[in-house]
Amino acid sequence: MTVIGAGLGGLSAAIHAAHRGAEVTLLEAGPAPGGKAGVVEVEGIQIDTGPSLLTLPEIFEELWAMAPKPGTPRPELRVHGGHFLYRFHDGTSFRVHPEPAETLAEAERVFGATARNELCAYLEYAERIWTEAAPHFVMGQAPSMTSIMKLGVSGLSSVRHIDPMRTMWAAIKKQVQDPRLRWILARYATYNGSDVRKAPATLNCIAHVEMGIGGLGVQGGVQAVVHSLVDIARDLGVVIDYERPVRGLRRRGARVTGVETDDGPVEADAVVANCDANHVRRWVDIPKAKGEVPSMSALNLVIRARRRADRPAHQVLFPEAYLQEFEDIFDRDRHPVNPTVYMCAPEKAHGRTGWPEDEPLFVMANAPAEPKGQKRSPRIHEGLEARMLERLMAFEMIDSDDRVVWRRTPADLAARFPDTRGAIYGAASNGTWSAFQRPSNRVKGVRSLYLASGSAHPGGGMPLAVLSGKEAVRCLWEDVG
Repeated sequence: MTVIGAGLGGLSAAIHAAHRGAEVTLLEAGPAPGGKAGVVEVEGIQIDTGPSLLTLPEIFEELWAMAPKPGTPRPELRVHGGHFLYRFHDGTSFRVHPEPAETLAEAERVFGATARNELCAYLEYAERIWTEAAPHFVMGQAPSMTSIMKLGVSGLSSVRHIDPMRTMWAAIKKQVQDPRLRWILARYATYNGSDVRKAPATLNCIAHVEMGIGGLGVQGGVQAVVHSLVDIARDLGVVIDYERPVRGLRRRGARVTGVETDDGPVEADAVVANCDANHVRRWVDIPKAKGEVPSMSALNLVIRARRRADRPAHQVLFPEAYLQEFEDIFDRDRHPVNPTVYMCAPEKAHGRTGWPEDEPLFVMANAPAEPKGQKRSPRIHEGLEARMLERLMAFEMIDSDDRVVWRRTPADLAARFPDTRGAIYGAASNGTWSAFQRPSNRVKGVRSLYLASGSAHPGGGMPLAVLSGKEAVRCLWEDVG
């Protein structure tokens, strides 16, 4: 078996297959593993450049439990109080705590008793969605109307309870009145790069995953998770070849028999593609959903900043009108005029080591994917960067002599991950039935080819990419044993 790509989905697929006894070769185009969960070395220190919060740790625990050597070390997960700080243009701020009760108390302190009660009811609503959606739409096979109908009354009941007919924003407005609290909940649409005004309310379950179940840091950074999976894969016998891009598939009729590389062909009984579905479309026909649009991209910065003892692990700095960001990105196909800025302090979040007197800050603003077949002017990215720095200065998060030491534009993402246009999560979930339209892990009409990535079922983000790899292997075993 051959796996294309050493991102989290590819590592997950390789581990699951090798644990079942398969001989696995993993081919990675880049010089290091991780995919979008990458790392960069800047002025002598390493910094994560992808996900900065780990959720649903039990999904990773399943992989760590497959380590064949007793006592194989696993990453230390970190819990820190008040780790996520939201700040607003009117001067108010709101902290999300590890315990929901603390977060609700914070809501009452900041927004008032009514807001606390509304948030409590909303989180119960989000938990109900997760309870109903997870078994049928996340943890198992890619859903379809046929598979739901086969579940009978219980399946139809699940569809009703996951609230697919409303948008996220409509459901939020109905249940929460304070505009600042609405923005916090609306921001979860960006966790898979979607438009809160169009994405189904089903995605409101993300609020439960982060606020109810909780987000964690990883001692040493998210790369510690990646390296732990690489170690397990190798201990299971997986052969990993870096800097070996796959140029195409070898086929015999409707069956995939291997891959083509610059160093020659690699024969395989099955191929799992841990790359964007659009990239796989170069080689085989994978249907696209009607009206499919790419998810958000991002402009990322690393700032070398004077160290501050009171800096929280994560911060979100909102503009005066948050919904304008979605209008700019999805309606006008332009960088946000007033961007929301996210900042992670890796020393606080992950125990990363910075410089002797300075700390690294990983900063991000959402942006549209690159135009199809062309690139935006670098000046456009420079304009967004200037607005990001202005916001950081206005909120007194950086000093005038702090400096940008690394940047990655949507164009850079597009170059690093072919055929994505820089979109981080594949297609945006901007439609009522988007959960049914994400590419399945099994490629229909093509035997022995499977998808395992954030652009395939069940979606983007660290835990879902891991589940995508697991499901791809389950499909493979179901097909060929």
